[in-house]
Amino acid sequence: MEQQERLRWFQQSRFGIYIHYGLYSLLERGEWSMYSERIPPQEYARLAKHFLPRRDCAEHWADCIARSGAKYAVLTTRHHDGFCLFDSKCSDFTSVHCAAKRDIVAEYVTALRKAGLKVGLYYSLLDWRFPGYFAPDRFPESRQALLHQVHEQVRELMSNYGPIDLLEYDGGWDAKAKSDKESKIAFWRSRELNAMVRSLQPQIIINNRSGADEDIDTPEQMVKASDSGRCWESCMTMGDSCGWGYIRHNPNYKTTPQLLQHLCTAAQGEGNFLLNIGPEPDGRIRCEEQERLQAIAAWLRDNEESIRGSQRCELIGSSVVGEVDLNLQGGWTRKENIAYWQLFRWPGPVATQILVDTPVSKVSLLASGEEYPFEYDKKNGKLQIYNLPVNPPSPHVNVLKVEFNACPKRKVESDLTAWLNL
Repeated sequence: MEQQERLRWFQQSRFGIYIHYGLYSLLERGEWSMYSERIPPQEYARLAKHFLPRRDCAEHWADCIARSGAKYAVLTTRHHDGFCLFDSKCSDFTSVHCAAKRDIVAEYVTALRKAGLKVGLYYSLLDWRFPGYFAPDRFPESRQALLHQVHEQVRELMSNYGPIDLLEYDGGWDAKAKSDKESKIAFWRSRELNAMVRSLQPQIIINNRSGADEDIDTPEQMVKASDSGRCWESCMTMGDSCGWGYIRHNPNYKTTPQLLQHLCTAAQGEGNFLLNIGPEPDGRIRCEEQERLQAIAAWLRDNEESIRGSQRCELIGSSVVGEVDLNLQGGWTRKENIAYWQLFRWPGPVATQILVDTPVSKVSLLASGEEYPFEYDKKNGKLQIYNLPVNPPSPHVNVLKVEFNACPKRKVESDLTAWLNL
């Protein structure tokens, strides 16, 4: 299957949900607790006796995700601690061989498909339990055992759960985080690994964290657009950047406007926003996360046209490195000759966009369809929209739908002093 065809659903979606859930959830201090507290593997493994996700956790996740307006999800099938949420012939350190006695990945895949969502699986390449990861030269046999586990467990994930839409690796760095792309590829035998994945799942999308570029870039905790033509996805926590897995005391939750602005900014750069949830020890999504997902869903019901399948727009949007111009109100997405002005800061009765080089035929508020009068000066490229409400109709992000006579272009400002009327 051609890459463009494989990526079509991904580019249309623009919004997905990350799920970090595992043994670490029981500690309530985040998914890095085993390493950051140097808990020995044997001691850490005792947690498995207490890992008992609620019976309907996968259905609960799928329901919340579907109602949020997200179109896909990505579940941590195995994080850096080595604990698998699936049945594996390579390891007994799994949800099937612990107190739960269940294949959580199987339940998740079934629930997502039933909800009409695309299925994504996360898999960490590194495993802290192997000394061959930290010191491969001192422990070559352990390093080989780790590599064998990686290739066989990825094979299991790609073979045992039907069609998988997205595979997201993590943990491709070496223990000192010094390796370059080619070193990562060599260490994990990434090209061989990914060739196997594609032979089993021809339609799959693979991220870039095994060292090989593959299909998509995955910047973390920032919305950073890749070059035009390259697919990308920004993954981000709702709370502190250190906590993907459940953290009981996590006071720095992002507000709904912040999350929506990240979603819009990703769409403006033709990228996706993968927003993380870290379920509680029993698998329930905490109230703070559910409330934000519901608020995003409400906004999407009125404004998703400006998000799904968005294209980049030449008009001045947010601040760009190397440019002086910025739009203080927000940024733009586009679909052919229709552009969507996503207003992060409501301007009041008049909204002004400069350096527009394409005539406008109609302006309306996307959420309501209400039209507004406007003036467009072809000579200086200034577009002014009038009679807007004094106060923002939505408390979060408002979107003006601007219909142009052709694909909107940015006007070249050859004389930076012209507007001074010297």
